Amino acid sequence: MQKREYIVYAGPEHTIEWYFTEKGNSPALEYYKNLEQRQRIKLLYLIKRIGDFGTISDSTKFNSEGDQIFAFKPKPDRFLCFFERRAKIIITNAFCKKQQKLPKNEKEKALDYKKSYEKRIKAGCYYE
Repeated sequence: MQKREYIVYAGPEHTIEWYFTEKGNSPALEYYKNLEQRQRIKLLYLIKRIGDFGTISDSTKFNSEGDQIFAFKPKPDRFLCFFERRAKIIITNAFCKKQQKLPKNEKEKALDYKKSYEKRIKAGCYYE
């Protein structure tokens, strides 16, 4: 099995990581890898900003989606995530925004991944 690269960026305020499923897949990382370089750079800028400064005050770039789910918003893409207690942000899934509202199924995926992450962290089996 290939070694997983969890950390996207480790800043002084937050460490940002890709979420991995129990099967070793990372939906958000796979989405990211298929983006054009210009789109990747937009996301990495937002990740570096929150990692270094702890916040992004522009709600058009980072915003709460409710239920402790947040979204990095490098237009037209969305990367859903959640904050973990130890100053970590876990990026769960991503999609291309095609409508005004957050698609319910995408938020449900993020919530399911959050539950899985928390359960596996508690059991001590999330990280290799």
